[in-house]
Amino acid sequence: MTDDLTPYAQLTPDVVIDALVAVGLDPDGRLMPLNSYENRVFQVGLSDGQMVVAKFYRPGRWSDAQIVEEHTFSHDLAQADIPAVAPLPLHGVNNDVARVLGSPPTLAMWSRDGVQHRFSISPRRGGRAPELDDPEVLQWIGRLMARLHAVGRQSPFEHRHTLSVEQVGRSAWRWLDEHGDLPDPQRRIWLDVTAQALDLAQACFDRVPGLRTGRLHGDCHLGNMLWTPEGPHFVDLDDACNGPAVQDLWMLLGGHRRERQSALYALMEGYESMEDFDWREWTLVEALRTLRLIHHSAWLARRWHDPAFPAAFPWFGTAMYWQQQADQLRQQIELMQQELEGPGFQ
Repeated sequence: MTDDLTPYAQLTPDVVIDALVAVGLDPDGRLMPLNSYENRVFQVGLSDGQMVVAKFYRPGRWSDAQIVEEHTFSHDLAQADIPAVAPLPLHGVNNDVARVLGSPPTLAMWSRDGVQHRFSISPRRGGRAPELDDPEVLQWIGRLMARLHAVGRQSPFEHRHTLSVEQVGRSAWRWLDEHGDLPDPQRRIWLDVTAQALDLAQACFDRVPGLRTGRLHGDCHLGNMLWTPEGPHFVDLDDACNGPAVQDLWMLLGGHRRERQSALYALMEGYESMEDFDWREWTLVEALRTLRLIHHSAWLARRWHDPAFPAAFPWFGTAMYWQQQADQLRQQIELMQQELEGPGFQ
């Protein structure tokens, strides 16, 4: 049985190789782990010389339906000629050894010693971070993002969450209140400051009535958009969700909006050459940043029993950590208050 505290304890190299064999691939023994905390990801060489990426999903995080929706979105993007790395279809696999879900079939299910492994196989795509100081690069990214959002608005996710104060922020606050091991007196301080920040974040959303949402990348930071001589492409749709378009834009710029005005306008010049944009959404950036801060703390706390997390984040959970988080949220409170007191986007 899978141990929820060490979900990947049995995912040894031979298990990874045997899983690929079970879905009809022919690994040649080359196997390299890639950076990933939430899932386990490996670059695998095949006997025909190809390199693929095998992604093993964390047990209990997403349902089968949620993973299939992510895969469907990536294939919708590919069919629209939008460069996003989509899982490879695995045809003719359903048998006594393994089965595959999705249309096309991309989510593989395979068991070893009573443990079920869910995984997908994708082509390997390299690249580097884009040069965001170049206005032409920003315009190109803006055009590409607009095309992604146009596809995303064709139909919503039915099983994945919608980015909102309740689903992202308050749920994380409640979990940490009930399960988080916050030290006193930082516990009460953090909970009180966070509650105030969440109320202001909700007020920011309430100030944008009729907010349009659609399927999003959801976690579009610079590590998830890679640049090649042919231009940018998207990777890792693992956090895809329903939400406003600005969620896929604000993290690319870095810093606060007023500090990156020229970059913002270059990005939006490209975006609006392809799709209309509701500029009121830019007033949500500090609210979205607040939700990300709170969600990140809850994510670390939920995963703390996974041995990879204490090794990677040794500073998490200390009294100093929670004090720093409270200080950051106070800054967010001030920024959101300024946004609410102002005339809107300028």
